[in-house]
Amino acid sequence: MDEVDIEVVADVELDDPVLIEGLPGVGHVGKLVAEHLIEEGEGTLVRRVFSEAFPPQVTVDEDGVASLADATFHAITTEGRDLLVLTGDHQAADSRGHYRIANAFLDAADEFGVSEVYALGGVPTGELVEDHAVVGAVADDERKATLEDVGVEFRSEEPAGGIVGTSGLLVGLGGRRGFDAACLMGETSGYLVDPKSARAVLETLADLLEFDVDYEALDERADEMEDVVEQMQQMEQGPSAGGEEDLRYIG
Repeated sequence: MDEVDIEVVADVELDDPVLIEGLPGVGHVGKLVAEHLIEEGEGTLVRRVFSEAFPPQVTVDEDGVASLADATFHAITTEGRDLLVLTGDHQAADSRGHYRIANAFLDAADEFGVSEVYALGGVPTGELVEDHAVVGAVADDERKATLEDVGVEFRSEEPAGGIVGTSGLLVGLGGRRGFDAACLMGETSGYLVDPKSARAVLETLADLLEFDVDYEALDERADEMEDVVEQMQQMEQGPSAGGEEDLRYIG
């Protein structure tokens, strides 16, 4: 197998498509958005990307069928801009692989006539948050005003340490290659999978690209995560002091 191998699954015609990337990362924010879009938009699988830079493993489905680690592109038609959604279960294991794969992703997007790229992710706050702001970064300063119009915040030197991995490279390399590239990051604790942050990012994206989407599945996942967080908080607080009855029961 080549360092990067792109399998053509289907060819479709897309109208002025936008690349949306959501791979595993902080809070799984981008991946949640991408998977939700594919499910709700009944996305058509059009490309599989294989690489030696992905972890040396396969996934095994419920029928016992193994599949090599990959990333996938799905095409989605909306009432606004058409979408080319990139997701997967892995990122590259080393820096060289990250650059090779990110360039291959942009090559595939170019084949579909994409000129605009949105990488999605999370920005860690280190604590649980109720209101999830969406923080942005752009390859070209001229894009900021459009994103600010839909509520995206631009903060000096945030996220601290920059944007690591595919999302950062799609903005950096994408800008150098002439793509109109930006990254949208939902605030998240950084400790847990965060459907609420994913919803904030998805709402921003929907406003920006003028499409409608149902949020019910994300909301259900958010409710499930709230239950998990509540249980964790109760465990951290420990057992209540209780009274005499409680002591007799414990003793």
